[in-house]
Amino acid sequence: MNYQLLKEEIIEFCKHNGIDKIGFTTADPFTEMKNRLIRQEELGYQSGFEEKDIEKRVNPSLIFEEPKSIISIALTYPSKMKNAPQSKKGERRGIFCRASWGKDYHDVLKDRLAKLETFISSKVPNARMRSMVDTGELVDRAVAERAGIGWSGKNCSIITPEFGSYVYLGDMITNLPFEPDAPIEDGCGTCNKCVDVCPTGALIQGGQLDSKRCIAFLTQTKDFLPEEYRSKIGNRLYGCDTCQTVCPVNKGKDFHFHPEMEPDPEIAKPLLKPLLTISNKEFKEKYGPVSGSWRGKKPIQRNAILALAHFKDETAVEDLIGLLNKDVRPVIRGTAAWALGKIGGEQAFLALKHSLEKETDQDVIVEIKKGLDFFNEA
Repeated sequence: MNYQLLKEEIIEFCKHNGIDKIGFTTADPFTEMKNRLIRQEELGYQSGFEEKDIEKRVNPSLIFEEPKSIISIALTYPSKMKNAPQSKKGERRGIFCRASWGKDYHDVLKDRLAKLETFISSKVPNARMRSMVDTGELVDRAVAERAGIGWSGKNCSIITPEFGSYVYLGDMITNLPFEPDAPIEDGCGTCNKCVDVCPTGALIQGGQLDSKRCIAFLTQTKDFLPEEYRSKIGNRLYGCDTCQTVCPVNKGKDFHFHPEMEPDPEIAKPLLKPLLTISNKEFKEKYGPVSGSWRGKKPIQRNAILALAHFKDETAVEDLIGLLNKDVRPVIRGTAAWALGKIGGEQAFLALKHSLEKETDQDVIVEIKKGLDFFNEA
């Protein structure tokens, strides 16, 4: 079998089948990544969403019998929204990060990888393959880096020369011995912009992230958001793009190659107040197709409340009082109480005083008192 010819045929197939970049690497263990993951774990920087077994994350042979090579693919996504609606007084809007615009990227990449598997099988019927996107065991950034897709930037994203860091990544382990591609030389140099402007200081140093401080992680949690971060998430409903938007390599990078990745402006940048009372059914119908919905509506609603507090939106006071008095979820009641204090006004003050008399949940009582403290500070 001429594997070099097959590799060239695969590259050509990708050009015409919605894969923007492809790279090949060995199936050797990722020893450097193992050391980094161990260090991350020791420092308590892991998010908790990762595969728990570090050995599986760095050793392809533990998840695939006799692997010979790994294929890495990248698909670029838009960085600019056409016809983006404006947030204005009384009609404030939140924002989903760019990676959650359009159809859920997991589905898009799985589709591309499935087509690639079919093509390879047509050429080599006995080929074995296993594809994964994001939630697989392997660290897709490590695979992409070694496969020459891009370099691992100080913002902890893979940065490609062509598309910047606005790329989704997918991997395919195979038993076919392809010639590996060479990694790309690091292009960050002395630039430290992403580290310097990270809103929560989550980028400890270039290439090291404290996931628990990262806004992208914080917006996905379901509990009360720690108070030190509440004023820092702004109007973000899911994810954070700051470390990407300040990257000089990303300047001017905006590609619209894939129709399914185009955002619906009313979903990617939705009105905040309707989110407060949206039903589970409505949420699934409207937001279910985007990746930012994977944790359900509760984190999005909590973040919408914090965004309204960020804007000090007085038109939302009645809606927030409704949540404080009627919502069965303590996190939503308590966050609404905090937001009412942040927004201020007599109506909010009276609502907090009244709720303090009847609330029984201790966590919510703490938040009501925090809300009332804002009035004492005024």
